[in-house]
Amino acid sequence: MSGYASLRMAFSAACLGALVYSPVVAAQGAAAPAQSITLGPSGLPLPRFVSLKSGRVNSRVGPGANYSVDWMYMKAGLPMEIIQEFDTWRRVRDADGSEGWINQSLLSGKRTAIVSPWQRGKDAKINLLNSPQDGARVVAIIEPGVMGSIKSCNGQWCEMTFEGHTGWLAQSLVWGAYPGERVKD
Repeated sequence: MSGYASLRMAFSAACLGALVYSPVVAAQGAAAPAQSITLGPSGLPLPRFVSLKSGRVNSRVGPGANYSVDWMYMKAGLPMEIIQEFDTWRRVRDADGSEGWINQSLLSGKRTAIVSPWQRGKDAKINLLNSPQDGARVVAIIEPGVMGSIKSCNGQWCEMTFEGHTGWLAQSLVWGAYPGERVKD
């Protein structure tokens, strides 16, 4: 692993757990909504969001244990987008656009998301609201790049939990749910 990759991994692992003032990674932009559903060999839709089961997950350059490790993720719960399937391996994309292969046993259906990673460094603050409507009372202020758990999404708003604070964000502000997608915990 290169020095840059090691530094990036350590930085990402250290910053993802913070509630505010800890932007993490810049995204390539929000993922496009699935207009037509394509099913992978597993029978599940492609693309789809999942999360990492454990705090040490290897991402490989190909779909198998014999392929070299390209990346090691160090944060359980990190959202991943599955974009391809081969046998028990899933090609995934993270919030900054990096891709690799991870064994399905290391992935979970638990939905998590990263708040506006594409706004990192823009001094943006996102209000976590007590109800799914503009102008609702602010529960907490979240900085871009913070990871939380998705409780539900109704297609426009997501109810999420961040280190004990639960509230609503516009669905367009999260990387971990497609625009218009409905999610139930």
